[in-house]
Amino acid sequence: MRRSWFLLVALLAVWLGGGVVTAAPAAAHATLVSTDPGEGARLDAVPAQVTLEFSEGVSLGAGYARVLGSDGERVDTGAAAVDGRVLTVPLRADLPDDGFLVTYRVISADSHPISGAYSFVVGDGELVPTAGGAAEDRTDPVVGAALPVSRWLGFAGLALAVGIPVLVLLCWPAGWSSAPLRRLSSWGAGLVAGAAVASFLLQGPYAAGTGPGSLLDPALLSATLSSATGWTLLARAVLAVALLMVLRPVWRHGEPPAPASVALAGVLALGVVVTTAAVGHPVAGPWPVLAVVVAAVHAGAMAVWLGGLAALLAVVLRPSTAGPDLAGVLTPWSRVAFGAVAALVVSGTVQAVREVESPTALFVTTYGWVLVAKLVLFLLVLAAAGVSRVWVQQRLGVRSSRPAGRRALTAHAFSASSASSASSSGPQPVAGEDGVDGAAGLRDRLQAEAAAEHVPALRRSVLVEFAIAAVVLALSAVLVGTPPARSAVAQPVDVLLPLQASSGPSGSVQVSVDPARPGPNTLHVYLFDDTGRPTQPAGITVSLTESAQEIGPLDVELAPAGPGHYVSDGMTIPGAGTWTLAISVRLDEFTATTARTDFPVR
Repeated sequence: MRRSWFLLVALLAVWLGGGVVTAAPAAAHATLVSTDPGEGARLDAVPAQVTLEFSEGVSLGAGYARVLGSDGERVDTGAAAVDGRVLTVPLRADLPDDGFLVTYRVISADSHPISGAYSFVVGDGELVPTAGGAAEDRTDPVVGAALPVSRWLGFAGLALAVGIPVLVLLCWPAGWSSAPLRRLSSWGAGLVAGAAVASFLLQGPYAAGTGPGSLLDPALLSATLSSATGWTLLARAVLAVALLMVLRPVWRHGEPPAPASVALAGVLALGVVVTTAAVGHPVAGPWPVLAVVVAAVHAGAMAVWLGGLAALLAVVLRPSTAGPDLAGVLTPWSRVAFGAVAALVVSGTVQAVREVESPTALFVTTYGWVLVAKLVLFLLVLAAAGVSRVWVQQRLGVRSSRPAGRRALTAHAFSASSASSASSSGPQPVAGEDGVDGAAGLRDRLQAEAAAEHVPALRRSVLVEFAIAAVVLALSAVLVGTPPARSAVAQPVDVLLPLQASSGPSGSVQVSVDPARPGPNTLHVYLFDDTGRPTQPAGITVSLTESAQEIGPLDVELAPAGPGHYVSDGMTIPGAGTWTLAISVRLDEFTATTARTDFPVR
């Protein structure tokens, strides 16, 4: 037993020790990669459209994409469109020279909104400040708090609706006649359906940045219904109701169900689990099918474990109902619970590797800190589960299989030592195979009767296990709505810097580094004169330096890509750290300008 639990803890340590370090990049929660026109650009003529490229596919849904003039009036045609990762906003014809503000709020593949704003100038117009242009996420606080609550209720309902029938089916056939378990399982299915509908209604206001007053807004409901997230939530609600309808006659009959009923309920339960997993981070980034499968294993294992614990606390371990059949329930449950915990550890490790990527991200992002808290609490749950498993082994005689000869010796020894106490219970076991079986049965019966006296100790251990697991479930609900650590840490660099010459300001340079991670990166450099128009220098050099590690300066090779535009497709950043990008521009034989920017790489 100690080796088994040590293995589970070791699997957690594998991720912290090396799994994350070697993980490949995972793209989830879209980020803005580039724009055309660029931020702060000064153009000679009004472009026909504005385009924004993101790191993954996005949709407009209940969001928006607008271009405003300096007077705050819209200058786009209102026909913004998305093609994969590219958002296009057509502009009206015959617009005057002016400053223009681009604002957007789009929905990433993991159902979370991304909002922002930037500005550019045409002709002699003035640059429009972005402070009031939705540069920050404006999710309504009530909606933002209600979504995790609905997810938590859905997870709790999943545990009751799926986990309780699994325990009764595999460990306690007589439990089909238990009215408390019937009610808990039915309430669980209802919670799953209700939470899915609540999440469906909240998704519209969440995507649009509006309050709870717009829950029934037809436009928002239509936008949610047209999204993959909306369909998945509705499918989950329908499957949960169908599961309730299939299981209700079985509970009322009070007998083990027929194989056909078990198969149908199993398919519906699997559907509820998969639709629970197929929302949020798993559907974004590479290998989405594999990610959904792993998330489904995680959700299913959670449901089996927590649902079984709820059934034990509600019925099996109640002092008024605990009796000699404890071994018949707890012995198989101990094995089922161990398998569920093992599946949780393995699938959770895979999920963490995909969403975090580096140990550094654990301690510099909200996602990372919530995950750390979840891991710490999960270790406490494992400790409580270990105490419960030791109780079962010691009180109910659950031991590893031994060779037949050793089992016979153990049974005979037990028979001899307990003969006097069992003399009133029937004939003594005799030598031979029947004698061994009789002694083993007598042993199990006597141990179960003695264990019933100590059930309160096991109940306390299971209660602690269940309570901490419920908190872990709440943290899981928060993680679903939190940007993954990798996307929160590794943000592309896009900055506009002034160029300083000895005689004073000499224009500006816009620098874009994507994805700002160790390894190959793409660098874009745009040069503008004092009026904001593209300018062609006499010479330009770019270098990278990491002062803390005494690396560099490393020269970056540039290739011309248009007037005042240079590109380096193979700029290599050797490793993590705070890097300095230095741009030196020679305007003519006598004038040189410089600009520098620091950016983190993790």
